[in-house]
Amino acid sequence: MIFRNRTIEMKWAFFFIIMMVLWMVMEKLVGLHDVYIDQHAIYTNFVAIPAVIIYFLALKEKRESFYRGHMSYTQGLISGLFITLVITAITPAMQFVVSTFITPSYFQNAAKYAVEQEFMTAAKAAEYFNLKNYILQATLSAPIMGIITSLIVAAFVKRD
Repeated sequence: MIFRNRTIEMKWAFFFIIMMVLWMVMEKLVGLHDVYIDQHAIYTNFVAIPAVIIYFLALKEKRESFYRGHMSYTQGLISGLFITLVITAITPAMQFVVSTFITPSYFQNAAKYAVEQEFMTAAKAAEYFNLKNYILQATLSAPIMGIITSLIVAAFVKRD
């Protein structure tokens, strides 16, 4: 069975999802989804730091616990890709929960800001800032970012 030897990856994928939800809560609490929405595009990118740390810790645990201290680049990459697969599968539900329960006014606030700053027309803002589009964006970006992160982190964690 494919999941039999992947419990470490499953655990860290769930840690990743929890981190993302907590990150969104933090963004909401500090005002990046309303009062300081003009700063959101800058500060939201810092989520990459805990994301990379989680991948690093996951692959390090896989190397130490499963491979007994020795893990090839390919083994690390496969583990990272499995984490990415799990994260990608859960992402639509996570985005729904975040957008519906944690920060339900984000789309309205972001669209209003984009129109006020003349970044978009009202029609384009409504087309862009909505749940369906954000679920699509998150689900497409999760594997891209996960693959890139896996490719890089596996190189640092490998130990032949």
